[in-house]
Amino acid sequence: MPAPTAITTPAALASTWILTLTSREILLEDTSTVTCWKRVLKQHVGERNFHAFYQLLRGCKDQELQGLYLERNPAVYNFTRQGAGLNVGVHNGLDSDERSHQAVTEAMRVIGFSPEEVASVHRILAAILHLGNIEFMEREEDGPQKGSLAVAEEALVDHVAELTATPRDLVLRSLLARTVASGGRELIEKGHTVAEASYARDACAKAVYQRLFEWVVDRINGIMEARGRDPRRDGKDTVIGVLDIYGFEVFPVNSFEQFCINYCNEKLQQLFIRRILKQEQEEYEREGITWQTVEYFNNATIVELVERPHRGILAVLDEACSTAGPITDRIFLQTLDTHHRHHPHYSSRQLCPTDKTMEFGRDFRIKHYAGDVTYSVEGFIDKNRDSLFQDFKRLFYNSSDPTLRAMWPDGQQDITEVTKRPLTAGTLFKNSMVALVENLASKEPFYVRCIKPNEDKVAGRLDEDHCRHQVAYLGLLENVRVRRAGFASRQPYSRFLLRYKMTCEYTWPNHLLGSDKAAVSALLEQHRLQGDVAFGHSKLFIRSPRTLVTLEQSRARLIPIIVLLLQKAWRGTLARWRCRRLRAIYTIMRWFRRHKVRAYLAELQRRFQAARQPPLYGRDIEWPLPPAVLQPFQDTCHMLFCRWRARQLVKNIPPSDMAQIKAKVAAMGALQGLRQDWGCQRAWAQDYLSSGTDNPTASGLFAQQLKTLREKDGFGAVLFSSHVRKVNRFRKCRDRALLLTDRHLYKLEPGRQYRVMRAVPLDAVTGVSVTSGRDQLVVLHARGHDDLVVCLHRSQPPLDNRIGELVGVLAAHCQREGRNLEVRVSDCISLSQRGAQRLVSVESRPEQPEPDFCCSRGNFTLLWPNC
Repeated sequence: MPAPTAITTPAALASTWILTLTSREILLEDTSTVTCWKRVLKQHVGERNFHAFYQLLRGCKDQELQGLYLERNPAVYNFTRQGAGLNVGVHNGLDSDERSHQAVTEAMRVIGFSPEEVASVHRILAAILHLGNIEFMEREEDGPQKGSLAVAEEALVDHVAELTATPRDLVLRSLLARTVASGGRELIEKGHTVAEASYARDACAKAVYQRLFEWVVDRINGIMEARGRDPRRDGKDTVIGVLDIYGFEVFPVNSFEQFCINYCNEKLQQLFIRRILKQEQEEYEREGITWQTVEYFNNATIVELVERPHRGILAVLDEACSTAGPITDRIFLQTLDTHHRHHPHYSSRQLCPTDKTMEFGRDFRIKHYAGDVTYSVEGFIDKNRDSLFQDFKRLFYNSSDPTLRAMWPDGQQDITEVTKRPLTAGTLFKNSMVALVENLASKEPFYVRCIKPNEDKVAGRLDEDHCRHQVAYLGLLENVRVRRAGFASRQPYSRFLLRYKMTCEYTWPNHLLGSDKAAVSALLEQHRLQGDVAFGHSKLFIRSPRTLVTLEQSRARLIPIIVLLLQKAWRGTLARWRCRRLRAIYTIMRWFRRHKVRAYLAELQRRFQAARQPPLYGRDIEWPLPPAVLQPFQDTCHMLFCRWRARQLVKNIPPSDMAQIKAKVAAMGALQGLRQDWGCQRAWAQDYLSSGTDNPTASGLFAQQLKTLREKDGFGAVLFSSHVRKVNRFRKCRDRALLLTDRHLYKLEPGRQYRVMRAVPLDAVTGVSVTSGRDQLVVLHARGHDDLVVCLHRSQPPLDNRIGELVGVLAAHCQREGRNLEVRVSDCISLSQRGAQRLVSVESRPEQPEPDFCCSRGNFTLLWPNC
């Protein structure tokens, strides 16, 4: 297993990054040794301080902020005031900082930081913010302390002392004075001026953040370090290092920070060019290609200008820092002009008076490999010293916070011990660069160059000038020049053939030559390009891009033709596949349908084997579910079966009963199932007034009246007769008799020997209305006559259901005559009497002895006994 990637302390990097891995995102933090810690104090325009400060202020809970003596608004603190309003782009306001704080805290927990360590990190960050707000003033009151230094707001000192777990008086003493040891090891306390105290405060803030960062890096590397790794067993190439370099920095005013960063890039560019040349030479030798000397810009002279002992810029700067007396930046620049007056890559206004882009006594210019950069020497000496007083180191070493104490091991040195002068920032940087280059030279490097499309961090926008600037200052052009000085492009023969074989008839679609090398040679000869290439053992080396352009153009012309050919072949293949699938599908469907038809017919034959047996003739046989294709066939068979079965049943019926059967069929069709009980289960006598059972006392009188009417009107048959209860338009109810012949509809008066009271031609009867219940209400509608409202009664047995019989015989007669009879089934029947519209309904009453009508508001109600 490869060892996990280690995060290296950026002591040798001009600008690098720490990667904080979380489950949601990757947070990047700039950590340049020389330039980065300056950001704690002051930021460039459009930038803000380290994200950790804003995440702490905006992400912590209110209770935790109170414990750190912090307010949520970053504008309250000097170190974060500039970036308090930057809520655009990557920062994206308060919500983003709050989420990032939660993500970083969770990442620290996952990677192995204890809750106490996380809390200690928060306390140290809060102490830095409080340090930035400490201001100094001179005492003005009379007395022995007049003119001495004091802190404007001593509550901030209390906060710093509590958060760093150090005594308050020692914190105050370290801010206002410093202790030095004389030659006789006597301790002397020297008070600060306002400027010196401010410098000491800022140096302390930078140092605390630097030590905190390095502690976090060491902690992560310690957790991620591979345990029990044996190089003999696991091999040497099992560690991956990531070095992220920012690149050249060129601002309107470039100071000591930009000088160090650009020196770093010069140093690494020198290494990169040498590595590229070495890799090129090794590959040429490996492939059997003659190596040619490549001319390139050697920036060794620039590196020597910076780091040469005794005379280099860094050496001169260290000498200026160590010299006693008033050495200023201007004197330092004059010394540089004296030492490098004739250097081809160095110039200043004093050496070149006509160059008005530089100012006298302030600017000098170095011609870097990526371009000219003008530096201002203002602050060079102070920034190079950048020393932290020993008082602060001892203060934090004696802290009761174990995390903070571990960051300051050099604080255990006694103040009376004689020590060497501490190395300057420039010397430390140079030594780290030398160690870094030696480390990189022993590794196998791989390079990734990143180009920022714009400065606004907006997607979909490309700033060409900005990109050109980065290409120049990242050294990409120089790398390309080195590669193009020899054979700029190289490809394995197999890959070259795979891309360009369609441009030659000898290689398309597959060559039959002895090797890929021979096939490539034939392809290049056909294009007459063999003079611009060299053949290695496994690769083809191409000198100029024109060769690749020629091949790409030829390939681009052929690709559409090949694509059409492939599309045609593939579409034909797909069509043939689809045709074969469809044929198979249709064959399966045909045989399956045949199987379903055979199975259906066999099942049909099995079920209807006993259909001829009387008396049911297959009435209870359940038809099988047919296939969809045989549904019309089954419908036809079902209709034929029903007609056959009806024929079997009808042919056994006596001829005398056929009229009754036809009447019942007509009644069933007319009522359409809307009336459930209509008397189909009994025999229909039709002429009940002539029956001795229904009319025992007056059947003879009715027979005489019937004979008289037959002689008078000449009707052929009596269709129906019965006693009824009628109601007229005058709301009077009377007992009457109803006689229906094939010619007329008669209303008779039983009390007067069945005298005819009303006769209506039968062809004038247009419809019949009945209800859906068991009552015997019937309304006969006649054209040109009042509707007749009657209730059949005085039947034997009592309340016998004869409505269906009346409807059936009348409907059957109308069918024989070829005219329609409208039969309506409704529980509220509409009728017309002398032009007046009325309604008649049925009401069931258990106490009602006999059916009768009652009138209410012009409408009729049949009171029906509820038996």
